[in-house]
Amino acid sequence: MSVESALRSGSAPREQLPPPPLVPGGAPLLGHAWNLVRDPLDFLSRLRDHGEVVRLRLGPRTAYAVTAPELVGALLKSPDYEVGGPLWETLEVLLGKGVATSNGQPHRRQRRMMQPAFRPERIADYAAVMAEEARATAARWEDGGTVDVGAEMFRTAVRIVSRSLLEVDSIGEKADRISESLHTVFEGLYRRMVLSAGPLHRVPTPANRRFAGALADLHALVDEIIEERRAAGSGHQDLLAVLLDATDESGAPLSHAEIHDHVVSLVVAGAENVASTLSWTFWLLTQHPVQESRLVEEVESVAPEGRPAFADLKKLVHTRNVITEAMRIRPAAWIFTRRSVAETSLGGYAIPAGADVVYSVYAMQRDPRSFAQHLAFDPDRWLPERASEVPQFAMMPFSVGNRKCPGDHFSMTELALILATVVPRWRLTPVEGTDPRTRIGITLHPKRLLLRAERR
Repeated sequence: MSVESALRSGSAPREQLPPPPLVPGGAPLLGHAWNLVRDPLDFLSRLRDHGEVVRLRLGPRTAYAVTAPELVGALLKSPDYEVGGPLWETLEVLLGKGVATSNGQPHRRQRRMMQPAFRPERIADYAAVMAEEARATAARWEDGGTVDVGAEMFRTAVRIVSRSLLEVDSIGEKADRISESLHTVFEGLYRRMVLSAGPLHRVPTPANRRFAGALADLHALVDEIIEERRAAGSGHQDLLAVLLDATDESGAPLSHAEIHDHVVSLVVAGAENVASTLSWTFWLLTQHPVQESRLVEEVESVAPEGRPAFADLKKLVHTRNVITEAMRIRPAAWIFTRRSVAETSLGGYAIPAGADVVYSVYAMQRDPRSFAQHLAFDPDRWLPERASEVPQFAMMPFSVGNRKCPGDHFSMTELALILATVVPRWRLTPVEGTDPRTRIGITLHPKRLLLRAERR
C-alpha cells in the first residue's frame, strides 16, 4: 500500500467510518498504560496482530496506535497531524519550545535557522573534530582494562557536538554531569508520558526529587555553556553563533529561553541518541565476531594508517551497513506520538480531532512482515540488491517528511568515524558486571555495558 492509498483508504464519509478496534486486555484504571510500564517493547511489538490501526486505553484517555509502515508514512506526511501528544508534551519539560517540539511557522523558522549548520560542506569540516575526538577516546583506553562503553561514548558524543556545533572547548568537566542528569531525566520522562499522573509528579517522592534535581542541573549546565560563549565574544561561525546573532522578523534578537531550548535539543539529540547507538553497535559486534572481522578488514584496507577520515567514508560500505543494522534492531529513539489537528481518517478508520496517535519504530523495524530473519543481526540486508526488498517506511531512523532530522548526515558521519577508529584498534569482550538488558526511558540503551579492551 502506498502513502497515497493509505490516505485514500479512509475516503468514505468520516461519519460512516468505524473506529479502530480496541486492543484487548489492560489493567483496571490504568488500561494499557500498565502494559507500557511493565513490558512496553513486547507489548508494542505485538500490536500489529490486532490491526494496522488500533485503539489503546491509557488511563482515562484513548490513544490510537499505528502499526503498519505504509500507514506510519501516511501519518507523517499528512497535514492532518502535527507533533504533539504525550511524548512531546512530556519532552517540553526538557526541550522547551525548540525545533523538535514546535509546529507550523515557529518550526519552519527554527529549522531554516539551523539548516546552514548541517550543509554538506560543513559536515566535512565537523568530521575533522569527530575524527580527533574518536582517536582521543581510543587513546585513553588501557590494554586489558575495562571500559564503561556507555559512559565513554556519551562523553565522546557530548564533546563532538559541543566542539563542532557550539565551539565549546571546556566541555570535558561537564560531560559526565550531562550524562548522569540525562539518564535520570529520560527515565522519569518515560514514566510521566505513559502514566500521565499530573499532580502526582509534584509529590516529593525520592524518584520525583531525583528527577527535579537532574532536570535543574541539566538546564543549569546549558546556561553555563551559553554564558561561556557570550563571554568569549564574536569570531565564531558555529550554530550557537548563528543563534546568538539571529533576529526575528521585527529585528529583535532571540530570547535567552529560545537559545537555551535550541542548545538543549542539540545536546540531547547529538549526544544521547549517538551514544546509545554506538553502545548497541559495540555490543552487537561482540556477539558477531565475523561481522567485526569484516569491519576491521574493510577499515584497514581503506585507511591502513589507522586514521580514517571523511574522504574514506564512501568506501566503508560494510561499516555503514553495520551501523544501519544496529539502528534497525536496537534503535535509540523508539516511540513517537502525533496529534490530529482535525477529524480525519487513517487506514479506513475514523480518527477524531485532537486524538493522540502513537507509533513505534522499534516494533516496525523488528517486524517479521517486513524483515526476513527479523531478529538476526545481518548488515548485508542493506546491500543494494537486498535493501530494495524492505517495504517503504519500515526503516526510518531519522524520520521522514518535514520532520526529518536535520542532523542525519552529521550523526551518520560521527557514528562511522568513531566505529572505524575504535574497532580496528581494540578488541572488545564482555566482562563480569555487564548487563546488556535494555534500559527503558525516552531512549533505549544497555543497562551497563562493561567491555574489556585488548589491543589488536
